[in-house]
Amino acid sequence: MKVLVTGYSGQLGYDVVKCGNNRGLEMIGISSRDLDIIDKQGVFQYVTELKPDVIIHCAAYTAVDKAEDDKERCYDVNVNGTKYLAEAAKEIGSKFVYISTDYVLNGQGNEPFKETDALNPVSYYAYTKHEGEVIVQSILEDWFIVRISWVFGINGNNFIKTMLRLSESRDELNVVGDQFGSPTYTFDLSSLLIDMIQTECYGIYHASNEGFCSWAEFAQEIFKIANKSVKVNSISTEEYKTRAERPKNSRMSKQKLKDNGFDTLPTWKDALVRYIAELYQEGEVN
Repeated sequence: MKVLVTGYSGQLGYDVVKCGNNRGLEMIGISSRDLDIIDKQGVFQYVTELKPDVIIHCAAYTAVDKAEDDKERCYDVNVNGTKYLAEAAKEIGSKFVYISTDYVLNGQGNEPFKETDALNPVSYYAYTKHEGEVIVQSILEDWFIVRISWVFGINGNNFIKTMLRLSESRDELNVVGDQFGSPTYTFDLSSLLIDMIQTECYGIYHASNEGFCSWAEFAQEIFKIANKSVKVNSISTEEYKTRAERPKNSRMSKQKLKDNGFDTLPTWKDALVRYIAELYQEGEVN
């Protein structure tokens, strides 16, 4: 099986390629340096010549706050780029995996969102990711839409690395405590995606590590595991102003995974222990 992975320079794309290679698949990872996905003609030519059996589309414009002012670029990457890849996938008959986000949900309430719940994106970034979902469903038949949240992996920046970096110079931090969700370890998610593409169980899935926490609770667990003496003060969303609105409820039900025979991911605490061990092993933290 030949698998094309966009966003190879990011956290998820990097781990997907690594996982697929370890599982004996032919993985082709590309970044924006290899292919500009907003170049319609270039995308069509590249994909139709390569003829992958599957496209896993991890590339995205993810600067949530910047997107509020950089709307044209965000739309180009997240909507037009997705459209061109989906059209090329249709031309060659390849399966398509679109990596989406908890941000497409309305972020209200306390219950986990189901895969079938109505969408109501609250930021411009979220709007473009929602548009990407709509486009994939309208163009293709053999598609997977996988919504993820609070991503962390070895290849790139993330909340965990930021917290550990700040712990070197700070002994007290204010962290938002009224936004709840599930961290997603790209190592675990990658294995699920490789399982998924070898089936025809198409549809929308939620895929994050099991269990829920707030950002403040997440930070506390990071410092506990890394043995860092940092006091975490839980603050409200209103006390931490950002350009784009964030969902307070990013809890997602994983029932669709279970219904289709896929293994859910390990708990986020288990994933965090393994990830911090990986960071120490790579020499990224002291």
